[in-house]
Amino acid sequence: MMNLRQLPLALALTAAFTLPAQAQSLVELYDAARSFDASYQSAKSLYDANVYKAEQAKAGLLPNVGLAMGVNRTNITSDVATFERTYGNQGATLSASQPLYRPANWATAEQGKKSVDLAQAQLRIADQDLILRVSQAYFDVLAAEDNLNFVKAQKSAVSEQLASAKRTFEVGTSTITDTREAQARFDLTVAQEIAVENDLRVKKIALDQLTGKNMATPRPLLVPLVIAPITPDDVNLWVTQSEELNPAVRQAKLGLEVAKLETQKAQAGHKPTLDLVGSYNVTQNNGSTSSALDYRANAASVGLSFNLPLFAGFATQNRIKETLALEDKARSDLDAASRSVAQATRTAFFGVDSLLSQVKALEAAEASSQSALDATKLGYQVGVRINIDVLNAQTALFDTKAKLAKARYDLLLARLKLRQASGSLAADDLATINAVLAK
Repeated sequence: MMNLRQLPLALALTAAFTLPAQAQSLVELYDAARSFDASYQSAKSLYDANVYKAEQAKAGLLPNVGLAMGVNRTNITSDVATFERTYGNQGATLSASQPLYRPANWATAEQGKKSVDLAQAQLRIADQDLILRVSQAYFDVLAAEDNLNFVKAQKSAVSEQLASAKRTFEVGTSTITDTREAQARFDLTVAQEIAVENDLRVKKIALDQLTGKNMATPRPLLVPLVIAPITPDDVNLWVTQSEELNPAVRQAKLGLEVAKLETQKAQAGHKPTLDLVGSYNVTQNNGSTSSALDYRANAASVGLSFNLPLFAGFATQNRIKETLALEDKARSDLDAASRSVAQATRTAFFGVDSLLSQVKALEAAEASSQSALDATKLGYQVGVRINIDVLNAQTALFDTKAKLAKARYDLLLARLKLRQASGSLAADDLATINAVLAK
């Protein structure tokens, strides 16, 4: 009979020898999801579209050149007198204009630049969301695998207790109650094993769907796991960092800047515009109604085009009022985003701090549960404990092990969420988790 104190080492060795050669690290599965996940690909395409849209906004500040060409042919006949004449002309006009003073166009171009920054913030949000989704799916599979291993180990231990109860009942040293209690616990463990196997199957399907892999196999954590404390260990520093780096706050700030530029565009409705315009026209005439001579005319012009709005039915005034109200809305959205991110950062910080304490407490509980099981088994052997006491101690130990494994995964994920809330989460942070995975 295996000593349960040796169970963690046995499980670790089993995982090391049975780990398939194609097992993937967290970074490998993230890279696969980055090129497969539809949500991230959609965000990336939207970013590319916004970059091209920003380039379109510059058109209002650049020259506008056009070429127009035409060909005409005329035939004249008369039934009053014998008269018939055919003539025509061909013409080409090259025209160009260069805005000199157009405040609305300048504001539009500035909005285009802001839209690129806004698209970058949106893409970063999508990338951070992908990191968390992959990490969550990765740890969900590992947690389900741990649960299955613990349930199988418990099933093996309960099976041995059931066999022992049957033997002692046959020789008359125990009652049928011990045997029935062990049988009931064994049947319950079998039911738990079926449920856990199905949960693992579902978690693997979710990971496969996210990464595009067929039967993706995460590498387990190294045990014992040593996790460094939070650095810096000051929630206010994390909140300050979030106000500067969090892409959601950055997005709200850019939204306010775009709204201010929209107000400038509306105010430009009262301002004049000035353009430099020029054209060059060439016309080739092949006769006319009064002459059959061919001739060519060239005309070039250059000048300034000035326009001053005088009255537009109060449309401009009301447009300004509309943009000012939208500017106030953008300012309120920025305040809401800052407060929400600050709260999320504090929640994530204290969550990591709490999980660090939980892991330490569960590690102590694991050692205590192991000692309690050893003492209960010894008491059962000398007759001061009954079989159900051993089964309860075994259940308590495996339950503690499962909670400890889950707390470790939650802690690693919580650290990523803290970095996301502070705005500093990047793909490089996954390398830290890769360092504590089995090779």
